[in-house]
Amino acid sequence: MDLRAIAMGLAFALMWSSAFSSARIIVADAPPVSALAIRFVISGTLAVLIAARMGQSWRLTPAQWRATAIFGICQNALYLGLNFVAMQTVEASLAAIIASSLPLLVALASWLLLGERIAPLGLAGLVAGMAGVVLIMGTRLTGGADIQGVALAAGGAVALTFATLAVRGATSGGNLLMIVGLQMLVGALALGLWALAFESWQVSWSWQLIAAFTYTTLVPGLLATWVWFALVGRIGAVRAATFHFLNPFLGVAIAALVLGEALRLLDLIGVVVIAGGILAVQLSRRPG
Repeated sequence: MDLRAIAMGLAFALMWSSAFSSARIIVADAPPVSALAIRFVISGTLAVLIAARMGQSWRLTPAQWRATAIFGICQNALYLGLNFVAMQTVEASLAAIIASSLPLLVALASWLLLGERIAPLGLAGLVAGMAGVVLIMGTRLTGGADIQGVALAAGGAVALTFATLAVRGATSGGNLLMIVGLQMLVGALALGLWALAFESWQVSWSWQLIAAFTYTTLVPGLLATWVWFALVGRIGAVRAATFHFLNPFLGVAIAALVLGEALRLLDLIGVVVIAGGILAVQLSRRPG
């Protein structure tokens, strides 16, 4: 792995982890589902236009259309939609930690449901990572964290796990940025319909809200996606996914710096355990 790939991986992890703090600012002053739907309209449209300028085609393979639909619903509508709603009552650091368990959930589901073999290092990492998640969630719940909000965030992680398994390999064949943009527009449609039916438009306008929304739309929403696919193209998906072990650290640190959320000792211990578990799982899946 060269220095450029390392820099790209660090940049992606930083941008991905920062999304929870900016989302927390947004949902404090705007309806969460409506705000997310508008974000996807903007970022999805930009992605499609950029992809078209790059020569990418709307003509997708059946597998790519399936990936677009599944990810648009499961990732953009369910995963992020549930997280945005959850962060009305759940701290950004806890939402980031729950979301960071995705590599562990994918490895666990692949082992239990798909019969994939898992090396001893991966199994140890899986057990340790899940133990860290349980430690943090148990500590937060006994400390007064909103149970419904935690359940929504966990449900979002499960939805994204399902999508990851369902479309594994389906995005091969090019047109990646076009697919990403179309996925965002699918998510925008699903979220927009829900928001029109169940949400009221009440916004407390402020410069913080505008800045957080702009940042979320352009940086985690669009730039991080482009960096991720560029990184995967450079070093492969398995090696690129190793950078996910940084997300628990960065999610907690950014929430503390930006939002002033408390750093608890058991949280820090749990974050170290989760990060170590994710790293072990990913290293065990690397080709020899």
